[in-house]
Amino acid sequence: MIPATHTSTLLDPDEPDTIRLTEAEARAIGETAVQRIGYTAEDARIVVDQLIDNMLCGYKFAGLPRILAMAGDEKINDARTPIKVVKETTVSALMDGGNNIGYVTCYHAAQMAIEKAQAHGVSCVGVYNTYYSGRNAYFVEHIVNAGLVCMHSGANKPRVVPPGAARPALGTNPISFGFPSEEGAVIVDMGTAALMWGDVLLHAHLGEPLPEGVGVDQHGNPTRDAAAAVKGGVAPFGGKDYVYKGYGLSFAMQALGLLAGSAIVRDTPMDYGFLFWAVNPEIMLPGNDFKQRMSQFVRDMKALPKRPGVNEIRIPSERANRERERRRVEGIVVKRKVIESLRAL
Repeated sequence: MIPATHTSTLLDPDEPDTIRLTEAEARAIGETAVQRIGYTAEDARIVVDQLIDNMLCGYKFAGLPRILAMAGDEKINDARTPIKVVKETTVSALMDGGNNIGYVTCYHAAQMAIEKAQAHGVSCVGVYNTYYSGRNAYFVEHIVNAGLVCMHSGANKPRVVPPGAARPALGTNPISFGFPSEEGAVIVDMGTAALMWGDVLLHAHLGEPLPEGVGVDQHGNPTRDAAAAVKGGVAPFGGKDYVYKGYGLSFAMQALGLLAGSAIVRDTPMDYGFLFWAVNPEIMLPGNDFKQRMSQFVRDMKALPKRPGVNEIRIPSERANRERERRRVEGIVVKRKVIESLRAL
C-alpha cells in the first residue's frame, strides 16, 4: 500500500473511508474477485486491466466497483460458450460473444479490427450476445496505438427514458472516436445518457443522491434517489432544453447495434451490440502524414486566445492521460466499503 503524502497535493486525498493502493495491489484484489464470480484467470486479467486503467484515468465508478455490478448481473448465471466468428470477409467480421461479458468480447473484437485494418486498410467488426463492456476509450486507445483511426459504438440494455416516455427504451449507448498523433492517442469518448449506468449503480451502493435532472423512477417521474433510478432509468444528455440531441444520438447508436447483431439472439433491437470501425490513414492521405496533421490540429486548438481567468484550453482525453500518469505514482484511492464488498464476494 502506498503511504499517504501531503494530502493537499494529491489528486485523491486520503479520507477515513478510503484505501490507497498500488496498481499491483488493486490488480490482485480485482483479479481474485473476478475469478471468484466464475471467470478464468485470463479473462480476469483482461477485465481488470481495463478496470485499473479506468481508475487511473479518474473514472472511479468504472473501476473496481464494477465487479460488484458484474456479480449482481442476471446474465452471470446464464451459460457461457466460447466466442466465435459467425460471418467474415477480408474487411469485416460478426462475432457471437457467447454471453461472455463485453470487457472480454470487445477486447477480442478490437484485436480483430486491428488485424484486418492493418492488412486491408479498413475494417468493421461487430459483436453480439454479450453485455456490459466498460469504457469505450480503453478499446479505442488500443486500436489507435496500432496506428489506426477508429470509431466505436455501443448499444445496450434499456436504461434511458426517451423524452415523453414512462419507461426506458434505449441504452446509455456510448460513442467513441480515436485518432493517432505524434504525441499519442487522442480520444473522444462520451455516453449519450445524462449519467452512465455504472455511476448510477455506484451512487445507489453508497447511498448518495444523483445530480438534479438525471434520474427517472419506475413511473417516469424525475428523482434524485439513485435506488429509485435503478428501478427506473436516466434521461438522455442535453438537459431540459436540449435533451433531443442526446436522444437522437442514443437512438442512432441503438440502430448501429442492429448492424452488430443485437437482435439476433433475443429478437429485440433493445439489446447489446458493439461495433468497431477502423481505418489505416495510409489509404486516405498521400505522404501518410496524418499523425503530423493531427498534432498540428491539437496545437492550433491549444493556441487559441483564452478568456480571462482561463489557464489552458484542453483537448479531449488530455485530462485522463495526465491523471493516469499521476495516479501511477500516487496510487489508486478506493472506497473502503467497495474493497470490503469485493473481499466478501
